[in-house]
Amino acid sequence: MIEAHGLTKRYGATVAVDDLSFTVPPGQVTGFLGPNGAGKSTTMRLILGLDAPDSGSVTVGGRPYAAWRRPLFQAGALLEAKAFHGGRTARSHLLCLADSNGISRTRVGEVLALVGELASSGRTIVMATHEMAFARDVADAVCFLDGGKIVESGSAKQVLTDPQQDRTRQFLRRFTGLDAS
Repeated sequence: MIEAHGLTKRYGATVAVDDLSFTVPPGQVTGFLGPNGAGKSTTMRLILGLDAPDSGSVTVGGRPYAAWRRPLFQAGALLEAKAFHGGRTARSHLLCLADSNGISRTRVGEVLALVGELASSGRTIVMATHEMAFARDVADAVCFLDGGKIVESGSAKQVLTDPQQDRTRQFLRRFTGLDAS
């Protein structure tokens, strides 16, 4: 389980994460969605102890990530994957990696299926993505962030197909082309 309470992070005058509180229960895949600068990556960095919050706290399995003797056994992450082409889907990224490293393309489907299997086995999975189709296919729940705040959260199906907040609807129309009403 991942729990955050009143999580805030500032970089100078910029508030990157603003008083976030959330719980990601075991066995759930949760996606952080939102435009660039929304606070997704900063939130992930705070979860992993790569940055310290200015206020608030976040725990992984009941304690700060850095307090674990072998933290990678608790959580792993791929952050700031800037080498990837922004127009590719998650499947396309993995296919490119497989092709360029001599890995069988069939492993891509296996890796994507593994995310679901990990959640089914009780693992807590959080991902930050701009790939809405991937989030729709993989995530159980999503948190839409903007301006460092959670604007909307709920089941992936509900938020991505029937968002309740205007800002979420605008994002889905503008950045994904999905016709969320």
